[in-house]
Amino acid sequence: MSEPCQEHLAVTLKDVWVTYKLPTEQLRSIKEFAIKRVLNKVTFHDFSALKGISLDIPRGSVFGIVGRNGAGKSTLLKVISRVIYPTSGDVIVRGRVSPLLELGAGFHPDLTGVENIFLNGALLGYTRAEIEEKMEGIIRFSEIGEYIYAPIRTYSSGMIARLGFSIAVAKDPEILILDEILSVGDAGFQEKSMARISEIMANPNTTILLVTHSPGLVADLCDRAVILESGNLIASGSGLEISDRYHQMLGGNA
Repeated sequence: MSEPCQEHLAVTLKDVWVTYKLPTEQLRSIKEFAIKRVLNKVTFHDFSALKGISLDIPRGSVFGIVGRNGAGKSTLLKVISRVIYPTSGDVIVRGRVSPLLELGAGFHPDLTGVENIFLNGALLGYTRAEIEEKMEGIIRFSEIGEYIYAPIRTYSSGMIARLGFSIAVAKDPEILILDEILSVGDAGFQEKSMARISEIMANPNTTILLVTHSPGLVADLCDRAVILESGNLIASGSGLEISDRYHQMLGGNA
């Protein structure tokens, strides 16, 4: 199917559903599940994390996604990041995505920091030449020091997150996904991280997808925003409009 000319859009979703089959009864262990599965005694029901989502995200915008826990926000980000694929519907992403979700999730524990920079960079769509060009800056920004030559399994969780962040923002991404405002490392590194994110936000060619529970951030940062509730898209509008509506949904307490 040919795609219409919509180059002003960074992301398009058309009637996207993500449905899982879940056991009807609660099973206490994998062993219990395996036994009942062999005996054909496990029944399933469908659970839809996203229900017919249609959405256009303009290129160069800061686009907010808000909703209570379990609303489907993380599932939506994973669909856009191609971490998971929808059960049905179309997802069109026009640009390279850098998701700041589970930092370092693609690292191999037995490889060194340097080797994982090449591995994770490739997963993010960087060419080898781009990685080699950015290598020194990634190492310096991450503040890993000589540990960059040690296996990742020797790293603390904070070191892994710092290195993952440094790779993801080594160059201005075309589409940056932020799941909540980032808390990486100590106060000094957090300040440096936020300064880098601010630089990226200032780039008119970069699209930012921001998931947050804060109506204030939506009003301050977002050009457009949507509200998800139980897998449904229930409202869309300007950042200010969605901020006000979400604040009301939360009872005016946020």
